[in-house]
Amino acid sequence: MNILHVYKDYFPVLGGIENYIRWLAEAQVRRGHTVTVLVTNRGRRTVEENLNGVRVLKAGRLATVASAPLSLELPRLLAREAPDITHLHFPYPVGEISQWLVGHNRPYVITYHADPTRLAQRAMMFFYTPLLRLILRRARGVLATSPNYAATSPHLRRVPERTVIVPIGVDAQRFTPATRDAETSLLSGAPHVLSDSRRMAGRSRRTGLSMTNSREILTILSVGQMRHYKGVDDLLRTLPHLPDSARLVLAGDGPKRAEWEALSRQLELGERVTFLGDVPDASLPALYQSADIYVLPANTRAEAFGIALLEAMASGLPCVTTEVGSGTSYVVENEVTGLVTPPHSPEALAQALTRLIADSALRSRMGAAGRERVLQHFTLEKMIERVEEAYERMKSEG
Repeated sequence: MNILHVYKDYFPVLGGIENYIRWLAEAQVRRGHTVTVLVTNRGRRTVEENLNGVRVLKAGRLATVASAPLSLELPRLLAREAPDITHLHFPYPVGEISQWLVGHNRPYVITYHADPTRLAQRAMMFFYTPLLRLILRRARGVLATSPNYAATSPHLRRVPERTVIVPIGVDAQRFTPATRDAETSLLSGAPHVLSDSRRMAGRSRRTGLSMTNSREILTILSVGQMRHYKGVDDLLRTLPHLPDSARLVLAGDGPKRAEWEALSRQLELGERVTFLGDVPDASLPALYQSADIYVLPANTRAEAFGIALLEAMASGLPCVTTEVGSGTSYVVENEVTGLVTPPHSPEALAQALTRLIADSALRSRMGAAGRERVLQHFTLEKMIERVEEAYERMKSEG
């Protein structure tokens, strides 16, 4: 099968949608498909690359408006391709409009990743919405990553007959719970900035020591690009209300990092918080294994799913997240694999974290349940199979 994916960016650009497309494209190549990814370049020149068997076309970019790269080359390149299936990834209006204008009525599916949430994007959607609804109706299939998002998106609610739930998956063999081996073996591939206190935290979780009866350090981890919707400011405000033995490790970089580092200083958190910056992908499994609790305090629906939650759950960590009407509260089952709190509430977040800090048995039970939930519903293999089933259904209905 000849498959064409269309979006604005691709690896080495990092992000949830970029990771999803890469995992999907490379897995499809391994299954014997011919796969092309059509995106935009960071410069004006159009280039073609081959990354792990995936043909990557990067169309020259003119400018970026409301987070959408503008490219005159992208529709031209799309028009000359002859895929069996075009797979659009929303939101990227340039890609969707290009398919509508020059796709020669070729069949296509859309993975609907997220509603636009920024002010400039919402303003653009005022004009784009009628065309988007037409594009969704003409798609052979609309893939939503969670039933929560399908039920709450104003656009997905209009096409329930075309919507198929295809959750994102992760490599559950790569992300595994920590063992009882010496703690130094856990961090062999992790960033050197992780201190001995992080190693002690990993040992605390593995040996089941209770924070109420031990002076062991306990590590709370959050991983992701530092953008406004991640809610790290709420997380930082919880730390003064947690036991002194709790430490926070933040992995990732982004436009909010400087502001949040300043907030950490303002709150006088000192060594209780570590900002790691971007962490190499190869180091992520050991980083998760070094932690005791994972937290994603999202504050808007811009956090549409929470891939890092899956990685943490696969690693055996109990998770704390927020109810923002998206996939976060679908991934984390409240009181089963973790705890779900209201957004914008450092108080509720502190209560949930305090509860987990004080109860090692609860952490272990929720961590094990999280690992099992990933194996049952959110593996990379299950995601690939569901996408291909959607393709086959699309072809049979054509």
